[in-house]
Amino acid sequence: MLISLTVGKVDAGVAVLLTEDKRLIEFPSILLPPSITSGSIVDITVSRNLSSESTSQKSFSQLQSAILTTYGLASPSSPVLSCRNATQTSVVLEWDKIDLATADLRSLSLYRNGAKAGVIPQDKGIQATKVSGLAVDTEYVFHLVLRTSAGQYSSEKLAVRTHKMTDLSGITVTPGVLPAPLRESLSGAVERIGAKITETVRIDTTHFVCTEGRGREWEKAVEMNTPVVRPEWVEGCEREGRIVGVRGYYLNADPKLRQVGQGVGMQQPQHSPRQQQRDRTDGQAQRTVPVQQGQNSPGQRQEPRTPTQAPTPNIPPPSPSPRPSSTSSDSRPPPPPPAKDAPQPQASAEEEGEEELGEPDGTAVASPTKEVPNDLSVPWSRDEKAEEPKTPGDSASFSEVQL
Repeated sequence: MLISLTVGKVDAGVAVLLTEDKRLIEFPSILLPPSITSGSIVDITVSRNLSSESTSQKSFSQLQSAILTTYGLASPSSPVLSCRNATQTSVVLEWDKIDLATADLRSLSLYRNGAKAGVIPQDKGIQATKVSGLAVDTEYVFHLVLRTSAGQYSSEKLAVRTHKMTDLSGITVTPGVLPAPLRESLSGAVERIGAKITETVRIDTTHFVCTEGRGREWEKAVEMNTPVVRPEWVEGCEREGRIVGVRGYYLNADPKLRQVGQGVGMQQPQHSPRQQQRDRTDGQAQRTVPVQQGQNSPGQRQEPRTPTQAPTPNIPPPSPSPRPSSTSSDSRPPPPPPAKDAPQPQASAEEEGEEELGEPDGTAVASPTKEVPNDLSVPWSRDEKAEEPKTPGDSASFSEVQL
């Protein structure tokens, strides 16, 4: 189709063309002949290029098919989490190789009990991690979250319980430089307690056992902060029936720091309640002081004398003197002391019939017994009015004070 247009204005990049019905068309000036100026008439032929159009459509279809095959059919897979080993305070988790398909990895995070525990670096192809600082005999729930350019994928939740102190199946030992007899005894002890032994230091190795700190595996254990102990540590765990501390079993540790308690086979047999009661009765009988018969006063309670209690000397209460037959008030004897001032009888070993104990100067202390007035002819009663003690001058006769 041929179209005639009139050039209205020519600029550096765009030319304004006018149609016969006075419509404006902006046309690239680079496509016009170089000699075109304002008022020039140009003929433009417009036609459809079918061959080029077909070629372009085929190329675009091939591109769409390649995109679908590369990015539309394969997608990243969810990580599969499993437990390799568990101890009293740590858990070793591992997972299969992550298939990202055509997506790009953004991050891989580990969650513990619903909270984010940390991000696992993937630049070195790590497929296992160790979680430490856990509580003894406690259940934890772990899962992984994979974030990629194609979306987010989570693993199944994994429940893991840490071991009790008496469960030694989580111990994984790697032997180092050891004499042949010690290596054989170590293998037997590890097998008896239900632990595992590996020849190389791995992420799940709990203890490195050796007698000399040298060798490649020893250097690797030190680099991974794995405890390096002597073979006696395994024997201590077997003897105690539980996991023991490693402080006293390091290569340069003092053997005195090892706390050796009663093992499973060294525990004393438990007695029945009747036997325990009989033992306590026998022990009390041995600690009781024998008492002679006929020495206890009526109504007194016998109490065993303790070795640490010092004997208390008993002071006898003042006994009333015999009353004279005279009716004079000056010669009346003093009444007995009130009941509240009288010393209380003590149930000591001296009152129970033992030998009389003397004072430090050698004088004997008499037993606190109540004396009965010798003069029974004069009636005596507690109802009589107590008189104040008199001085020698008050009780003297008239002849002694007469001038």
